[in-house]
Amino acid sequence: MRRYSMFTLALAATLLPFTAMAQSVPEQLTDSLSVNGQAMPVEGVTETPLDGIYQVRLTSGESFYSNADGSHFVVGDLYENSDNGLVNLTEQARNQARIASIDAVPQSERVIFRGVDEPKATVAIFTDTSCPYCSRLHKTVPELNERGIAVHYLAFPRGGMQSEAARVMQQVWCADNPTEAMTAAKQGEALSGSASCDNPVASQYDLGLQVGVEGTPAIILPDGEMVPGFVPPERLTALLGLDDE
Repeated sequence: MRRYSMFTLALAATLLPFTAMAQSVPEQLTDSLSVNGQAMPVEGVTETPLDGIYQVRLTSGESFYSNADGSHFVVGDLYENSDNGLVNLTEQARNQARIASIDAVPQSERVIFRGVDEPKATVAIFTDTSCPYCSRLHKTVPELNERGIAVHYLAFPRGGMQSEAARVMQQVWCADNPTEAMTAAKQGEALSGSASCDNPVASQYDLGLQVGVEGTPAIILPDGEMVPGFVPPERLTALLGLDDE
């Protein structure tokens, strides 16, 4: 599917004629929005606090703002000037969409480290078995579990699906015991199992691109906020609001 850059969107926009006048404006924009005569890959359109301005989300994960007839676009983040300071409404919407997409991934397709006790919080982590910082973070997983934080791994081979890391992660997801295989792979051990089973590595890689992952590890908090890079257990505990418990 063709991806549209924000620069392209800002330069030109047209709207195909509306054929269903009974539709709401978000429905009309979803069905009819186009650029240079080509239909745009719109995932959804929602209203904003500004009269006549709508947020458009593309299937690529990008978003921008449009007026009601699609003749003008605004690219950038929308902020609310509230009594408590500036609130990034665009980021809030992005987080909500991100967590909804991740929640749709079945637990059977994740590699889960949850510890013995019932977890107090769960984080999803896009990981790469060839990533040094991912290995460093993985060494802290037992401490995270002791702190009540469950870790749900999703695959994100940084070099793409043709990389060696993608093959290794397919071996991890195909293993009889994926958690043991994940730990072994992150310790640099060679895996001997198959990489040809029906596995979700490719779909999770695509999901990562869609929700804005640019590198690993990428930690997704329960509210959808994405925290890139290695995070020590004490800081992650604080981010989850568990430091006072």
